[in-house]
Amino acid sequence: MSPDRRRIIGRSARLAAALGLACAAWPAGSLVAVPAPAPWRRPLPGSRDTLPVIGLGTANTFDVGPEPAERAPLAEVLALLLQTPGAVIDTAPSYGSAETVTGDLLQQAHARGKVFLATKISASAGSAAQAQWAQSLRALRSDTVDLLQVHNLIDWRGNLRFARQLKEQGKTRYIGITHYREDAHEALAQIVRGERLDFVQLNYSVAERNAERALLPLCQERGVAVLVNRPFQDGRLFRAVKDRPLPNWAGEIDCASWAQIFLKFIVGHGAVTAAIPATAKPRNMQDNLGAGFGRMPDARQRERIAALLA
Repeated sequence: MSPDRRRIIGRSARLAAALGLACAAWPAGSLVAVPAPAPWRRPLPGSRDTLPVIGLGTANTFDVGPEPAERAPLAEVLALLLQTPGAVIDTAPSYGSAETVTGDLLQQAHARGKVFLATKISASAGSAAQAQWAQSLRALRSDTVDLLQVHNLIDWRGNLRFARQLKEQGKTRYIGITHYREDAHEALAQIVRGERLDFVQLNYSVAERNAERALLPLCQERGVAVLVNRPFQDGRLFRAVKDRPLPNWAGEIDCASWAQIFLKFIVGHGAVTAAIPATAKPRNMQDNLGAGFGRMPDARQRERIAALLA
């Protein structure tokens, strides 16, 4: 095990112990059960549902074959996610074999009902989208999904109509739209203004803050839940801080790694429902999940994080 990894594990253990002690600080004889530290959850607008603020994406990482050696670490990743009931797992038919792998692993773990399952439509509206949807259900080994999204605004008017029909039929509980680039934010905002949506999935990170200008406040105003993709900019944020120690104030927001700092910057924004970092490594999944616990940064602390990459 590398020295860096030992340091992160040590910090995480100390954080967990500190949180446990904080929960246990009840007056003697009060007969109050001591709760375990719980991850942060955000409510879905217009619903009694809540989502944990850290979920899981599957782009690239779950695109593997049937060999047990390839799937074993992904099964561990899923097992870690399942420790937080109802967390998002987000996939798409355009992610290679990711839908199939997701469906197989959920079935093997008897866990379909323990996750918030999200997928997408990325085909042309009409017969192609209908065929793709049918294949997605087969791949996911499920009759329904929790969230169906129009992927990257592909033929969005027709596909959004189709998604609404599926929602009316009880095939999906929520519908939404997605994109992964900042130059699509204005188009996303126009759709949010003109359509009734449950979710928007967008790119947002400490180094890509365009969504803060209009899109995130608009989603908050319109009661639209927000999923955040590319929280690490495909690894570029880690390269930017390579060999840099964590800031000495990281403990003020209960962060034990750079990943947790970057994720808490995102989910610390009140408009964000959940971040969905993709990973195939159990140790990274464990690290990411740590961002859902402890103190969250306020506006001043979020700017302090942003200044680290200025």
